[in-house]
Amino acid sequence: MDATQQQAAAVLAPQQQQQPQQQQQQQQQQQFDDSDRKPKQLPKGVVLGPDGKPCRNCTSFASWAAMTKGQPSPPPSGADASVQQQQPPAGCPPDVEQLGRSTWSLLHSITATYPEAPTATQQAETKQFLSLFGKLYPCWVCADDFRTWMKDGNEPRVSNRDEFGRWMCRAHNAVNEKLGKDVFDCNRWEERWRTGWKDGRCG
Repeated sequence: MDATQQQAAAVLAPQQQQQPQQQQQQQQQQQFDDSDRKPKQLPKGVVLGPDGKPCRNCTSFASWAAMTKGQPSPPPSGADASVQQQQPPAGCPPDVEQLGRSTWSLLHSITATYPEAPTATQQAETKQFLSLFGKLYPCWVCADDFRTWMKDGNEPRVSNRDEFGRWMCRAHNAVNEKLGKDVFDCNRWEERWRTGWKDGRCG
């Protein structure tokens, strides 16, 4: 090898050594980018909306907090877990549980003030309201479940107050059964939502 070839080899040698290092760095960066694009595992209980993003109104506060804090699952609800930690702080968007409680209070109160002998127009408007409610309720999985329940032989019964109140009670009980909660005696719906309990506790 003459002097010119030796000089060329000396120049190329460092470049050839750098190429494997550059390729390794590129591979590591690609692996990092790929892992960054992988969907993150969501905590148990987080419900996705139709857009594929987490739905706040469909998810409990505990699960939502676990997701935003990067925890794998919500904290256990034992004797040491305070009720406040399981509910959104005041002034925050409602979670699925808070939204549900408020909604049932509204719906039962509507039945309690429904006319004893509603007109045909009032009955039609009430059915229309329930149909729209089943489409606009913020928790989309809850809304879908409500629409399905109404179609499954549970069409709204609104011919009078008592019939409407009992129908709403059955709708609420259907949800309670799915959640593993106790069902309510629908014979006492009016005491609970209209007149108050007979023992006078409601004043």
